[in-house]
Amino acid sequence: MEKVISGKTVKVNEEGYLTDFSQWDKSIALEIAKEESIAELGPKHWEVIEYLQGQFKQEIPLSIRKINKSGVVDIEEFYALFPQGPLKKASKIAGIPKPASCI
Repeated sequence: MEKVISGKTVKVNEEGYLTDFSQWDKSIALEIAKEESIAELGPKHWEVIEYLQGQFKQEIPLSIRKINKSGVVDIEEFYALFPQGPLKKASKIAGIPKPASCI
């Protein structure tokens, strides 16, 4: 299925996650963040997004526990940056599939 995000037509699944990572860019991330009630992406948001994308590119499964051990952000800050389902929201903004560890 297709959706227009930030003026670009992209492929998404039924939950709104991009299905083609090559279509992702920062303008799309900013638009998805707004849809997820995150008004602004600061430097720490981008650091987490880059970490998630790096893990995705290496085909390393993501989990909250792994984020905590990453050294990028601790759990408390992760929840503060991406409230109410941080791994799901952060993954969607990063343009990667919803992690298997998320319900």
